[in-house]
Amino acid sequence: MSSGEVRSRQRHNEVLESGAVVAPSEIQPRQLIVTIFGLYARAESNWLSVAAVVKLMADLGIEGPAVRSSISRLKRRDVLISSRFEGSAGYSLSQHSLDVVNEGDARIFDRRRATVDDGWLLVVFSVPESEREKRHALRTALTALGFGTAAPGVWIAPGNIERETRDMLDRRGLSSYVDIFRSEHVAFGDLRSKVRAWWSLDELSELYGDFVRRYRSVVTLLDEGRVSPAVAFEHYVPMLTAWRRLPYLDPGLPLSLLPQGWTGMTAEELFAELNRSLSGPAREHALSVIHS
Repeated sequence: MSSGEVRSRQRHNEVLESGAVVAPSEIQPRQLIVTIFGLYARAESNWLSVAAVVKLMADLGIEGPAVRSSISRLKRRDVLISSRFEGSAGYSLSQHSLDVVNEGDARIFDRRRATVDDGWLLVVFSVPESEREKRHALRTALTALGFGTAAPGVWIAPGNIERETRDMLDRRGLSSYVDIFRSEHVAFGDLRSKVRAWWSLDELSELYGDFVRRYRSVVTLLDEGRVSPAVAFEHYVPMLTAWRRLPYLDPGLPLSLLPQGWTGMTAEELFAELNRSLSGPAREHALSVIHS
C-alpha cells in the first residue's frame, strides 16, 4: 500500500472515529473536536480560531494541553489544516474530512429505514493485483456505508442507499472496479436468519442499548426545563459524537427483518428527540463563543 493510500485511510478512519460509541468519560478529545468542526465550522467559512476551539472544549471539561495535543494529532493525519482568517490563527477541516462529514449528514440526521420492498443492492468488485490497495479502499468504503457480506466477495445492503453508494464510490475514484446489482430475495431459507448472519445484530443491539442507557437521563433535564444553551452544548456534542457511528454500522435495515423490540428504534427515537431539543440552544452557545 502506498504512503498516500495509508494517509487517506488514516484520515477517513480518524473522522469516522469521531462517532465511536463510547461513554462520555471515554470519548477522546480529538473525537469531540471533529464533531465541533462538523457542527459549527462549516457555516463559518470552514474555520475556527484556536481560542474558540480551546474555549468550546473547556466547556466540555477538556483542558487546553489536551486540546492542543489532539489538534496536533489531527493535523498530522490531515484531518485538520492550519489556516488564518482575518489575521487570526485557526484550523479548517481538510477537503477529505469535509467530504466525509458532508457524506454523513443525510445518514446521521435524515436516515430513512428501508423496507423489504426496497430490495437489496449487491456489490461485487474485481481489482488487479497491481492495484491491490484499491481492494482495501473498496472494502473500507463499503464497510463505512454499512454493507454486510452475503458471501465471499459479495457485499449486500438495503436498496434505498443506492444513490449514496454510487456517489461515494464515484467521489473516491473506485467506481471503475465495481458492479452494482439490484436484487430481491426469492429463495431459499429464512431471510431474517440470513440478515442476522450478514450483520452483527447482537453487537448492534448492545451498542444501541448502551446509547439509550447513557443519554436517556438528558430527557429528564429537558422535562425539568434545566437546559440553558451552555448545558445544551455540554450534552449535545458528546451525545452526537457517541451517535455518529451507529447509522453506519446499521444501514437502515428493514424493521420487519430485525428482532422483535429492536433497540435501534428506541435509540433512533431518543436521538431524534435530543437532536431536536438540544441542537438549537447548543448552536446558540457555540456561536456566542466563536464570535466573542
